[in-house]
Amino acid sequence: MTKLAWRRRMLCGAVGAFAYAPGIACAQSASEISPADTAWMISATGLVLMMSIPGLALFYCGMVRKKNILATMAQTLLCTMLCSVLWAAAGYSLAFTDGGAVIGTLERLGLAGMGMQTTSPFAKSIPEALFMIYQMTFAIITVALVAGSVADRMRFSAFVWFAAGWLFLVYVPIAHWVWGNGLLNSYGVIDFAGGLVVHLNAGIAGLVAAYVIGQRHGYGSENFAPFDLSLAVIGTGLLWVGWFGFNGGSALGANSRAVFAIVATHLAAATGALTWMALEWWTRGKPSVLGMISGAIAGLGTITPASGFVLPWQGVVIGLIAGAVCFYACTWLKLRFGYDDTLDVFGVHGVGGATGTLLTGVFATAAVSMSADTPAGYPGLLEGNPQQLALQAFGVAVTLAWSGGLTFVLLKLIGAFLPLRVSLQQEIEGLDLSQHGEALQ
Repeated sequence: MTKLAWRRRMLCGAVGAFAYAPGIACAQSASEISPADTAWMISATGLVLMMSIPGLALFYCGMVRKKNILATMAQTLLCTMLCSVLWAAAGYSLAFTDGGAVIGTLERLGLAGMGMQTTSPFAKSIPEALFMIYQMTFAIITVALVAGSVADRMRFSAFVWFAAGWLFLVYVPIAHWVWGNGLLNSYGVIDFAGGLVVHLNAGIAGLVAAYVIGQRHGYGSENFAPFDLSLAVIGTGLLWVGWFGFNGGSALGANSRAVFAIVATHLAAATGALTWMALEWWTRGKPSVLGMISGAIAGLGTITPASGFVLPWQGVVIGLIAGAVCFYACTWLKLRFGYDDTLDVFGVHGVGGATGTLLTGVFATAAVSMSADTPAGYPGLLEGNPQQLALQAFGVAVTLAWSGGLTFVLLKLIGAFLPLRVSLQQEIEGLDLSQHGEALQ
């Protein structure tokens, strides 16, 4: 045996021991790992993690008052830390092993059996560990998005319990249903990068949380103007660029589909921002920076489920619709029903995710999604397949019901053991001081 072969054998044994499957992990190579795909997916993983820290943290904290900036950032940081560990421990296994229609198995509990050459059936050309951590970044940002609806008033200790419980009770099952060969996937519902799993899921959960926890003190009468909107603009830039990894990476390889998804994503973001700006200019006389960045995020969230199924020019149409629909959801709809969704998670992500999922059923182009696994691709309504639109509507309904219902139950359960929101005095003082004992000077 050569020295190189001996070292390889020893390395495989060490990896197998770490993964609780000695002698097996390095032998499970169902497919050849592609260096190009691996390099792109490593980059995409970094881009999506950047969307949470510092992207979402800056985006959110730039839209709250000075006394709550650190507390708002802390929620995103908490999600990054906590969800990373929980995902590796059990979340990945429950979402992406083939256990049936409802949930996966514990086959990959603690990353058991995952070695240097192991691949996932969902991503056959990259190491399974890379697929696992890429999907981890999606779980992180989805949980963190929900926090925006209850910013300025949710107790940090309650949010810790909520983040852990919501990851397992809500996010993991829906991820399995859509991406893990589960319930919705078996019916033919398509969601390229998270219109259902991420955006609608987080949006409806945020709306329910806003109703359960209640409005902020002084909502509708006090000035809640952002302290430093420039932070939100920087956060938007990081999110926009990171979304190339979010949507482009969901092709799970360095290929033309990834490029198409990136181009459609960029065009939808630009068109969404322009549309929101134009509507605000028309209705209010001036285009605000807050409106521009909100429109960009609306375009990005709405194109997400469609990005790998549509032609790039269709991203412009979807961005136009996203900017208009989300604008009215964050203005007229919010005022009409009087809910205090602090950072418009439902209006932008919930409404945008549902809209994009339905539009996927309209614009899906078979030629874009043709592959060895799906040689016929996924045609939509415009290609003579109205059934796809009906399936997308079914996916929206199921996600709304599960996420909304389980979020309500979880919050009520946590609330039975500890207060969900801070006291009135702590809210007036600010969550930076009351929850973390520090504040910006």
